[in-house]
Amino acid sequence: MIEKASWKAKWIVWKYKGEPKPENLIEKREVEGNLLLNEGINAIWTLVAGGVETPYNNANARIGVGDSNASADPSQTGLLGVNQYYKGMDQGYPTYGSGQKIVFRATFSTSEANFAWNEVTVDNGSASGKNLNRKVVSLGTKTSDQTWVIQLEILLS
Repeated sequence: MIEKASWKAKWIVWKYKGEPKPENLIEKREVEGNLLLNEGINAIWTLVAGGVETPYNNANARIGVGDSNASADPSQTGLLGVNQYYKGMDQGYPTYGSGQKIVFRATFSTSEANFAWNEVTVDNGSASGKNLNRKVVSLGTKTSDQTWVIQLEILLS
């Protein structure tokens, strides 16, 4: 008997000129994969076992973006870029409890994170939380006339 588990991550970024309305959509980009970070794995197991850890819930979870393109490594504890910005969850996110997945989503307004997005993460703290993962990918350069909505869907099977 062979046991096998699968972690599938998909990032989606919707880029809007101005407000996030369907008629303002400039681009939709989907990117597969990410690297789990050791501190995030340990936080997950602590939560599963009922231990004391900050949950990755609406009050605490944030999506972070940065401008570093340094390779991801499991021992990292966050973004590496000179420019970094963490944003709390949109109302109603994360969603979880069905479909074997969790979905995180955050909206970055015209005044937020206006730099090259080369790395993304999810953490669980309003200050320096524990980063669940890190993905290094060039998503483009956000400018002050754009709103970007970013979503991470993680499926376990």
